[in-house]
Amino acid sequence: MLTTSPLHGLRFAFGTLTVLPVRVHRWDREAARGGMLSAPLVGLAVGGCAAGLGLLLLLLGAGAPLAAVASTAVPAALTRGLHLDGLADTADGLGSGRPAEDALRIMKQSDIGPFGVLALVLVLLAQVAALAQAYGGSWARGALAAVVSATAARLALTLAARPGVPAARPEGLGAAVAGVVPRGRALLLAAVVVVAAGAAGACSGVAGGVRAAAAVLAALAVAELLLRHCTRRFGGVTGDVFGGLAESAATTALVVLSLG
Repeated sequence: MLTTSPLHGLRFAFGTLTVLPVRVHRWDREAARGGMLSAPLVGLAVGGCAAGLGLLLLLLGAGAPLAAVASTAVPAALTRGLHLDGLADTADGLGSGRPAEDALRIMKQSDIGPFGVLALVLVLLAQVAALAQAYGGSWARGALAAVVSATAARLALTLAARPGVPAARPEGLGAAVAGVVPRGRALLLAAVVVVAAGAAGACSGVAGGVRAAAAVLAALAVAELLLRHCTRRFGGVTGDVFGGLAESAATTALVVLSLG
């Protein structure tokens, strides 16, 4: 019987959720479970890179708007735009109003329809505007927003891989990770991330801690609503749906973190 070390889970997470040159040695459900439980670590790394570039531009005098654009571009680059593509495809599938089989076929097409374009424009504008507001407040607040939003986005994927959420297709990433994460472990991980975000935000005061924790909770709530809607409409999840969940969660977290 095969056993899965934590390294296999990390390889699965970074190899499937980023473009980093990490070779995935195993593609079974045990490795997928470890990978999805490691997804928030991927978010932490992606968010750290996004914050690093944003802070570098601030240090060079570029200003908050350009720092925000850079921090938005880094996650897109590190995922080769897969999450954004998933968001667009999910929007096209939902917006089509077609039955599940036809909607899934629309989502597999290479082109992007009007609903997908609109979703991309609005989400990217919201992310840049929210990050600009955060960086305008302080460099620490901007960096925190970049890291927390990226981590919350990948945590949403962990929760979406719990039992009871079926795959819409028999192949693809959705089928590989559907139902692999035990519900209790997913909820425990969510609690850890919420507390960690709150602790990090509290470095700038109680209000900052509450805002950071609320950002993660709001991100998960929005992702959960979208997940349930997609499950009803498509009969389950796909890789595109996971991308849509990640971008929706990240955007929600950024909006909450820009308030106040």
